[in-house]
Amino acid sequence: MDEVLLRSLTPSVLGILVRRGADFAAAEDSVQDALVEAVRVWPADPPRDPKGWLVTVAWRKFLDATRADAARRRREDLVDEEPAPGPAPAVDDTLQLYFLCAHPSLTPSSAVALTLRAVGGLTTRQIAQAYLVPEATMAQRISRAKRTVTGVRFDQPGDVATVLRVLYLVFNEGYSGDVDLAAEAIRLTRQLAAAIDHPEVAGLLALMLLHHARRATRTAPDGSLVPLAEQDRSRWNTTSIAEGVEILQAALARDRLGEFQAQAAIAALHADAPTAEETDWVQIVEWYDELARLTDSPVVRLNRAVAVGEADGPRAGLAALAALDDALPRHTAVAAYLHERDGDLATAARLYAEAAHKAPNLAERDHLTRQAARLNARRCR
Repeated sequence: MDEVLLRSLTPSVLGILVRRGADFAAAEDSVQDALVEAVRVWPADPPRDPKGWLVTVAWRKFLDATRADAARRRREDLVDEEPAPGPAPAVDDTLQLYFLCAHPSLTPSSAVALTLRAVGGLTTRQIAQAYLVPEATMAQRISRAKRTVTGVRFDQPGDVATVLRVLYLVFNEGYSGDVDLAAEAIRLTRQLAAAIDHPEVAGLLALMLLHHARRATRTAPDGSLVPLAEQDRSRWNTTSIAEGVEILQAALARDRLGEFQAQAAIAALHADAPTAEETDWVQIVEWYDELARLTDSPVVRLNRAVAVGEADGPRAGLAALAALDDALPRHTAVAAYLHERDGDLATAARLYAEAAHKAPNLAERDHLTRQAARLNARRCR
């Protein structure tokens, strides 16, 4: 069973059902039921037209659910509109669905969560991790969003800012998580940049390209994480870096700074340094100051503490870190790194081990465990 194929077809099938009159919540449930049926049937009897098969099965399941619901008997006249067998139209509805999910009847946070779950292919757990909330809380948020849009006609697309937030989170999950969605996020952001003249759209595209340029160097052959300072910069994709920098410079020249442009500027400074030692950390701190002003994000302030530690020394970084909530994800890992830079190996080893227990994924946990073991071995010499 090709799960990647199923995931890639889901947005288009969902879009077809919505355009045919299904409200979003019912359409999403029907598509999920069709995917389950595909997992059961396809291994023994693969269809010649997977998309057409999914459209037909999902539509039938939607109609079955409609007939079973007395409150929706008015939808029974849709029976005659069942799509005919044969190839489905080759239309990419994904970006349109992102805008439809960002419906004005939803709060921005609910719209993002619903889109990530229904269109982006992320699990509730992955979305909860991105938002730094418990999984149960996110499940309730998504359920409320579905109830809110049930019966709503999707003729009022949402705003660009919400769609950008969704694309950013999808890219981050694809870049560092369990599901490879980074290339799809870049593709959709390119489409958006071609359709909308907006500096933050350009900023997000530049940010994605700059991060994606070093993807091949982020992990070793055994799957272990490779920190930025240790990556082989000769393997970074210079074409993507040049494109990202060019797009960023054009966006910054418009003097309408936003958070994605500021993040891209930080990424560009890392990409521009021939070696880790030549990184312009002073400028990076200045950009983090701008980013903190724009977002007031604790995660931004956590990353700023690392940059301060590089620019002004580890004790300055620890002082900046002390102002933040130590329950913040990766706070302990940052503290461990700064204590190691300051020469306190015992404290750093203890904190690395503690951070490993809090790590959100196996790769990060293994990396932090190795860091703790490395320092303990040095102390025993």
